[in-house]
Amino acid sequence: MGFVHQFWQLTIDGLMSGSLYAVIALGYTLVYGVLQLINFAHSEVFMLGAFGGLFAARPIIHAFDHTPSGMASVGIVMVGLIAGAASGALAAFVLERVAYRPLRKRNAPRLAYLISAIGASGFAVNMAGKLWGHQNVPLPPTFTNGVVFHIFTGKVNTQTLVIIAVAAFMLIVLDTLVARTRLGQSIRAVAQDADTAIMMGVNVERVIVLTFVIGGALAGAGGFLQAMTFTAANNMGFLPGVKAFTAAVLGGIGNVRGAVLGGITLGLIESYGGFIFQASYKDVIAFLVLVLILMIRPTGLLGERLGRAA
Repeated sequence: MGFVHQFWQLTIDGLMSGSLYAVIALGYTLVYGVLQLINFAHSEVFMLGAFGGLFAARPIIHAFDHTPSGMASVGIVMVGLIAGAASGALAAFVLERVAYRPLRKRNAPRLAYLISAIGASGFAVNMAGKLWGHQNVPLPPTFTNGVVFHIFTGKVNTQTLVIIAVAAFMLIVLDTLVARTRLGQSIRAVAQDADTAIMMGVNVERVIVLTFVIGGALAGAGGFLQAMTFTAANNMGFLPGVKAFTAAVLGGIGNVRGAVLGGITLGLIESYGGFIFQASYKDVIAFLVLVLILMIRPTGLLGERLGRAA
């Protein structure tokens, strides 16, 4: 079948993947906006959130003698998302306390943060492998994955609809939080000028911790969505993490709405490119996009804007 015939299905699939990339990318964007550093251990926060949601939802699913449906499915997904978000938030909190705060208090060079993040990432991957094994851990079906409706020739199934709807809800909530709440004003103030924010009475340490926690909660919820779609594994965070970083750079690292735009754009590029070339080239396309955007427009599509009102 030709590209034109498959266009709508490829678009739907790209939106689903892009939604996940956007949710993870927001963690990179928030931390960079506040601390001007890339949290390279964020992909492991995503992984730990996936396991947290999986282990919370799986016993409930096993209590049924058939695939859950209706409100039971909604409840299971909500439990998984909340547990995943809580696990990701806790992991990000511990990461900030253990890997970053001591360096920040000592005014360590930027390279030290990178090395610390790599060490924390390696520790989390190996710890998860020791606790839960190095094999894929599946999540039993939480609902019957049937076709809900069509968009022209494209089919939107239950799984796709859940992922896009949940991701869109989280993205809207975060954008509202950053743009219209007191905490959001504090985050933007620290991102724009931390020294001035301190003089204006902003508790910078509290803002930094909450920024990590919010980004971790989003990544953890995204991890559960990933585990629900595929499986969970101790090394599952690497590739989505790199792609989410690419999405953050593509949209403009430090820009909340840019991370969303970058995630969706990358998902669509991967989907279209995988069909035009081969599916095995999807990962190559993501890395190529990263290289090209750094060469052509390092500030991304929208540039850095976290320090300003969204």
